[in-house]
Amino acid sequence: MDRTAPHRTAPHRTAPAERLGYGMQLPVQSLSTLFAEPWEAGGGPADLAAVARAADRLGFDYIGCCDHVAIPRRLAAAMGTTWYDPVATLSFLAGVTERVRLLSHVAIVGLRHPLATAKQYATLDRLSGGRLLLGVGAGHVREEFEALGAEFDGRGRVLDEAIDALRAALGPEEFPEFAGEHFAFSGLGQAPRPAQPAGPPVWVGGSSPAAVRRAAVRGDGWLPQGDPRDRLPEQIARIRELRERAGVRAPIVIGAIAEPLYIGEPGWDVGRRTLCGKPDRIAESLRAYPAMGVRQLQVRFRSRSRSELIEQMEAFATGVGPHLDG
Repeated sequence: MDRTAPHRTAPHRTAPAERLGYGMQLPVQSLSTLFAEPWEAGGGPADLAAVARAADRLGFDYIGCCDHVAIPRRLAAAMGTTWYDPVATLSFLAGVTERVRLLSHVAIVGLRHPLATAKQYATLDRLSGGRLLLGVGAGHVREEFEALGAEFDGRGRVLDEAIDALRAALGPEEFPEFAGEHFAFSGLGQAPRPAQPAGPPVWVGGSSPAAVRRAAVRGDGWLPQGDPRDRLPEQIARIRELRERAGVRAPIVIGAIAEPLYIGEPGWDVGRRTLCGKPDRIAESLRAYPAMGVRQLQVRFRSRSRSELIEQMEAFATGVGPHLDG
């Protein structure tokens, strides 16, 4: 049976349509110089658990974990080599939380066979009681692909097919079937099945034309990477246009990554791009996102310690979050 057609079932949503939801990428689990704070280098499991529990308690929609297997020396100075495995990390945090959803942001699914990926993430979804959000992306590190025997130059085409294969493997059938150019399987049963009956929602990460097309045609959600505010409306319009053209009638969850935040007056150098000040000022600024169609906002807080990060999360959840929809 050919299962390579785009998935077009009803969408999954992490938040009611009437409000803007928000989540965050976890500290400590990736130490890229692009976003990690200095204190995270000395962090570990206790910090991850404390931040995850805080997100759970404070009403964050999701916590996210990145995915890289190995970083070449040429990129190590910028990217670091600390990248926790998302399945292991999110499974650990599933055991210390109750409500917050668990996002792979993003899983480089082209590095692995879809059946292996499905086994890992179906188990995570089952163990967490159906809290998985499967974020996927193409990846960008050639040496990583080559070391694992995966195709790099054609990784976009492989990712398209991998998403379709994962739709089959994570769906309701115990013995899924799929036939494509790169992957094919039938007559092979996998259990446990995901707790979510239709499988976890698939959020596509990336802002390139190919990623936008992929999100429009294959995604339940879209996670742009680094788009400034003034570019988002054009990107969102493009996604909706492509989705309509492809005949995908289900709505799509539009995400965005906000500027770095600091609630209050920092008293230290938080960087010129950081949005800081009183909660009402920050809420007023962030309301620009739902006005352009964003329904899931990923937030990141400047901090000098775990305790300061959790204080910032609390200040956001109590003083900013309730006012994001006006």
